[in-house]
Amino acid sequence: MSCLNTDLSLLRFISAELTRGYFLEHNEAKYTERRERVYTCMRIPKELEKLMFFGIFLCLDAFLYVFTLLPLRVFLAMFRFITLPCYGLRDRRLLQPAQVCDMLKGVILVICYFMMHYVDYSMMYHLIRGQSVIKLYIIYNMLEVADRLISSFGQDILDALYWTATEPKERKRAHIGVIPHFIMAVLYVFLHAILIMVQATTLNVAFNSHNKSLLTIMMSNNFVEIKGSVFKKFEKNNLFQMSNSDIKERFTNYVLLLIVCLRNMEQFSWNPDHFWVLFPDVCMVVASEIAVDIVKHAFITKFNDITADVYSEYRASLAFDLVSSRQKNAYTDYSDSVSRRMGFIPLPLAVLLIRVVTSSIKVQGVLAYVCVVLFYCGLISLKVLNSIVLLGKSCQYVKEAKMEEKLFNPVPTATPGKPAGKQQGTFKSTQDENGSTSVTNQPVHQKENMPSLLITSNSDQFLTTPDGEEKDISQDSSELKHRSAKKDLLEIDRFTICGNRID
Repeated sequence: MSCLNTDLSLLRFISAELTRGYFLEHNEAKYTERRERVYTCMRIPKELEKLMFFGIFLCLDAFLYVFTLLPLRVFLAMFRFITLPCYGLRDRRLLQPAQVCDMLKGVILVICYFMMHYVDYSMMYHLIRGQSVIKLYIIYNMLEVADRLISSFGQDILDALYWTATEPKERKRAHIGVIPHFIMAVLYVFLHAILIMVQATTLNVAFNSHNKSLLTIMMSNNFVEIKGSVFKKFEKNNLFQMSNSDIKERFTNYVLLLIVCLRNMEQFSWNPDHFWVLFPDVCMVVASEIAVDIVKHAFITKFNDITADVYSEYRASLAFDLVSSRQKNAYTDYSDSVSRRMGFIPLPLAVLLIRVVTSSIKVQGVLAYVCVVLFYCGLISLKVLNSIVLLGKSCQYVKEAKMEEKLFNPVPTATPGKPAGKQQGTFKSTQDENGSTSVTNQPVHQKENMPSLLITSNSDQFLTTPDGEEKDISQDSSELKHRSAKKDLLEIDRFTICGNRID
């Protein structure tokens, strides 16, 4: 009888499992949120690639500037310096600060170019080719880390040189002088160019390996980056840093692939058939880079509840840098602004590319020199066209983000010991003083709405602290969240993430 009851119970259980129902609308908010997450992941590739496309052309504009407009600006600065006695010393400055910086960049490029002639590319290639696959894989990873570290310090060296050479003379000097700063800048550009050359050589060895095992291992290394990033907590500012780093990395890889193709085409006497042999490997490198970036950003935004619209804010921030650098009273050059924002320093990469091109392409005869002049004119045309299009798109992005007033009211930089003065965590419009709705212009209203804006989760209420201290902790956490929200994207650069100074 007990067995019969067991069978009947089992039958009832199976029947209940087959016929039971449930209603998803009872938890409508939860499922709506999950559906929005799916839509966000589907929008990430489009929004991310729009940001990448815009950022890569910003890097291209700064890179082409070194080859096109910088030599002309150096020539104009030298012409002014030579003809200065004809005009008299009516001006207190022999050269304008921008002209001094241009001449310093030009001299650094020339010195480092001649220093690169003492580096034998062929010997380096055969030295790297003789190493084992595992050793080359370790070397390539070390080079990537070294490139990021030396880039973070390199722009500081260049900025220190520019400021030391152009600061007002009546101020009390507290530095070591222009010449030591200049020597440090030359050493930095030279060492960074050698580092990038070793990267390009390692990639070239991977392309020319017979079984392509090294290239496969190097490309699979990009997917290891997903593991190291997607499971970490990211705020909008941190994600902005990562996006800028990805833009710089992708553009640098394109230049490295160009160098690899030039070296290989030279070895095969510029046979066009060999290019189609390299083309599948080039496509594999580019495709793996794009796939890794999409997957990484998709899951970072999913795990941190960040919408896809944040990439339009990032794009507007980059556009703001371009528009502000075109103003008459701009405080920095655009190429330096890109360097600080993305970590992309064009001088070492330009030195290496000039060295590779001049060693790979032989210019002989009048016709060859005419082709060089025409090619240079084409580069200038490309630079001007790219700058015009970028400036137009940047003005459009700035207007869409309602950031025009920031062009005339620069974002104040935070002094040591004092927080930033404005609430600009997002690119929402802030009206002027006539009928302002800005948080900064109405501090009382901001304080009243503080509890409604910063709602703590339920888990924050179960701290293992006495009851008397629970209120103070919640207030401190609210103040911390409010203080971190004040950090504007325009106030940070790429290297603040290295010093953990974002909050």
